[in-house]
Amino acid sequence: MSAVMITRKVRKWEKLPGKNTFCCDGRVMMARQKGVFYLTVFLIVGTCSLFFAFECPYLATHLSPAIPVFAIVLFLFVMAMLLRTSFSDPGVLPRALPEEATFIEMEIEAANGNVPAGQRPPPRIRNVQINGQIVKLKYCYTCKIFRPPRASHCSICDNCVDRFDHHCPWVGNCVGKRNYRYFYLFTLSLSLLTIYIFTFAIVHVVMRSVDSGFVKTLQDTPGTVLEVLVCFFTLWSVVGLTGFHSYLISLNQTTNEDIKGSWSGKNRLQNPYSHKNIVKNCCEVLCGPAYPSVLDRRGLTQDDVPVPASTTTQSNSVPQTTKTTAPLIPNEHTPDDAKSSIADSAIAHAEKISPSPKEEKPPTPAKVPPLASPETDVEASIIIAKEKAL
Repeated sequence: MSAVMITRKVRKWEKLPGKNTFCCDGRVMMARQKGVFYLTVFLIVGTCSLFFAFECPYLATHLSPAIPVFAIVLFLFVMAMLLRTSFSDPGVLPRALPEEATFIEMEIEAANGNVPAGQRPPPRIRNVQINGQIVKLKYCYTCKIFRPPRASHCSICDNCVDRFDHHCPWVGNCVGKRNYRYFYLFTLSLSLLTIYIFTFAIVHVVMRSVDSGFVKTLQDTPGTVLEVLVCFFTLWSVVGLTGFHSYLISLNQTTNEDIKGSWSGKNRLQNPYSHKNIVKNCCEVLCGPAYPSVLDRRGLTQDDVPVPASTTTQSNSVPQTTKTTAPLIPNEHTPDDAKSSIADSAIAHAEKISPSPKEEKPPTPAKVPPLASPETDVEASIIIAKEKAL
């Protein structure tokens, strides 16, 4: 069955390449692998729910009502930073259009010249100078672009991300230029929340053990044991991660650059992005301007969609109805110039409704009256003469 191409307007996020998922009409952008993110939300919400249910009522009564209030504020801040990190565009760079990719290929071929058969072509690299330091821009064969400085291609999301730090499965998204500060605030606030819950859970057990004993306290508050175990094993990883990123921020360096050793001493290269000052580096990373997204996810674009021809025929067909009107009959009040037009319309109407020649029946011959005899003529003339004499 033949198909017809129909052009319709769609949002740009529906046609974006890569391995991201979108929700809320393109406002929410995440990676496809979100299982670990759901586990993160479950651990945070579950642990805090146990703390509010078992510890907060006792601590608010015997210590201070500010304890649960501060815990609620800290919990809301942690969830806000987590969702802000997970649902935002990390700084994905748009791929080159076919025309742009062709032009870049022509530029590369013109710069490299003719490469002999069997010889590997030279690497596709461009050099730029940043703060007196030569930085190499690498060509991405997937996105067909020369990546900006500090950008890298994420193999999980299949996109080039500006100032790529790493892909974090715990937040279900890449961490890059546009959401790194929110990721750091999430890890920092989560560390404080974990320490807060762990500390007051132990305080709660100690205070109740003085009155009713340690074993009795554990039997009355089973959620406290679970909280202490979760916080104990989470504390080291979360606090360690926060400390590592604090170190990177002080050097104005990314996780990707640290793993690759881009600015290590063995390469004899200095970090051109560092201000040689911890305060300035922290201010640039955490207090710098908020960069807009370059994807325009909710913009409109045209897309050609194949539709079966039968569907378009049925949708485009308009039911036709035959409307017949009786011709007007002229009367004594009808003007003379209107009578001719009425007569013409009546003739045209008669031609439309007249049967086809195949259906017409041959006309029946009219009956001819018999000729009068001579005797009848004589009798008629006698009668006429008598009437004249009278």
